[in-house]
Amino acid sequence: MRKTWIALITLVVAGMANSAHSKELATNDQYMCSWGAGTAARAQELKLSGVSLYAARQKIQVYKFAKPWMRMMALGITEQTYDSPSRFKPTAVRQSFYEDCVRYKLARK
Repeated sequence: MRKTWIALITLVVAGMANSAHSKELATNDQYMCSWGAGTAARAQELKLSGVSLYAARQKIQVYKFAKPWMRMMALGITEQTYDSPSRFKPTAVRQSFYEDCVRYKLARK
């Protein structure tokens, strides 16, 4: 009887873990996370090269964005990047942003 309970509990736990991994990110969410990660990496690149926040904002204002929400989001990401004391390389910032964004999007489902 005890072996049956252990086997049953193992199956339930494995099933719960499987269902958590089976959640997939919607294409739009994946695009948003990828785009945001690229924006954060570019902002970090500008910050590390000594470009002021004001100049970075000006670059964003002139840029043509594909979707209406992108300009404000880019400004927000850039400000947060400049406010951070982080000196990480842009590739590390991109990776970290993307992973955190995906984790956040999956948690909201």
